[in-house]
Amino acid sequence: MQGDRGHSTGFRRSRRAGRGFAFLALLLGALTGLAVSAHASGLPEKEELKFGFIKLTDCAALVIAKELGYFEEEGLFVTIEAQANWKILLDRVISGELDGAHMLAGQPIGATIGIGTQADVITPFSMDLNGNAITVSNAVWEKMKKADPALAAARPTHPIGAQALAPVVEEMKRSGDPLKMGMVFPVSTHNYELRYWLAAAGIRPGFYTATDSTGTTDADVLISVTPPPQMPATLEQGTIQGYAVGEPWNQQAVFKKIGVPVVTNYEIWKNNPEKVFGMTRAFAEQHPNTAIAATKALIRAGKWLDASLENRKKAVEILSRSEYVGADAEVIAASMTGTFEYAPGDERAMPDFNVFFRHEATYPFYSHAVWFLTQMRRWGQIGEDKPDAWYHETAKKVYRPDIYLKAAEALVAEGHLTASEVPKTDGFKPPDAGFIDGVVYDGRRPNAYLASFAIGNQAGQGVASTR
Repeated sequence: MQGDRGHSTGFRRSRRAGRGFAFLALLLGALTGLAVSAHASGLPEKEELKFGFIKLTDCAALVIAKELGYFEEEGLFVTIEAQANWKILLDRVISGELDGAHMLAGQPIGATIGIGTQADVITPFSMDLNGNAITVSNAVWEKMKKADPALAAARPTHPIGAQALAPVVEEMKRSGDPLKMGMVFPVSTHNYELRYWLAAAGIRPGFYTATDSTGTTDADVLISVTPPPQMPATLEQGTIQGYAVGEPWNQQAVFKKIGVPVVTNYEIWKNNPEKVFGMTRAFAEQHPNTAIAATKALIRAGKWLDASLENRKKAVEILSRSEYVGADAEVIAASMTGTFEYAPGDERAMPDFNVFFRHEATYPFYSHAVWFLTQMRRWGQIGEDKPDAWYHETAKKVYRPDIYLKAAEALVAEGHLTASEVPKTDGFKPPDAGFIDGVVYDGRRPNAYLASFAIGNQAGQGVASTR
């Protein structure tokens, strides 16, 4: 990366020149009685920024935008800092200690509607698609194979539903020691994907209620929060018997031979949204040029990540550094370079396991936000019925394609994107049948979607009672 460091030095010189020009413009404005602001000039209103991230491979766009100088090309001088967990990360964005962050897609939504905390947080940029998996301990996997002998094959057929897990769940529940599984945060994709996978097989993952913030009411399986880097160790200790997490922590279980990833989120919901880049609404309103500039840099980073296998290999080396993900490059490469390993020796091609730009991955679709809201309602985090219009209005408060499009249009003008690479959409995707249970999702009709599930809150319910 030596060449990139030289590249950055050049941009620092350009920055000083740019500051000089901005100063002269401001001085001239003062002399002539004109108010020349950074906003009017098109320059970033705030240049020195600090962004947060969690040690996961899907922070890649943030890391690459910094390492390849894309932030500096936009006049931004960014420090990126690993955070201990998702709650601390969100709290620091809200407090202003961080200017923005790599976030769970559900965090800006949950904050905006007051789940856990109340704050206006937005996202102009979707960081990736797919990238998660559900891993079970070796002991649970052995029991699943006994329940379904087809799983004992050297290369069992995927996707694997949770049907083979159901008798294991019942056995453990009868013994008084229910199956315990980890996920990373109550409003995480991982929580909703794990619950979706279990419920599709008739396993009740539990409900949130006004008096139960743990989400374990009426549960067959106890799901709790564990920070991503701690998942493998917590599994190995026997505190949990399975987990849903992003990479490299599923592949880590394979490399350590302590667990088996049984299903990826690509198999639960094909090309599902995962992380976003979040900032407060106040920050975006006070620093609109800065928000656009950061989005431009992130779009370019996403495009670079998907441009070639060689770029992915370079990204693996960068992400493996201790200041970033800090896992062995071999472990990160196992899912970042077009494959996924379910068990030692069972490596399969999965070119779409990590997507950073293709399939319109960077666009903040309203329909993605609506899906998260439906799951919050399904499992009781939203405690009462809402009309379809509420889902749509809430999505539009949080997901900001207007900022994205300003950034993308500028990149087209500069030759970094082609016009065909900018999605032409009203923010809603067509009805989506890419789910493991075959249920079709239409973001325009959230209540009809919720009514299609046998397990989950129905109209008028606080906790579903159907079995």
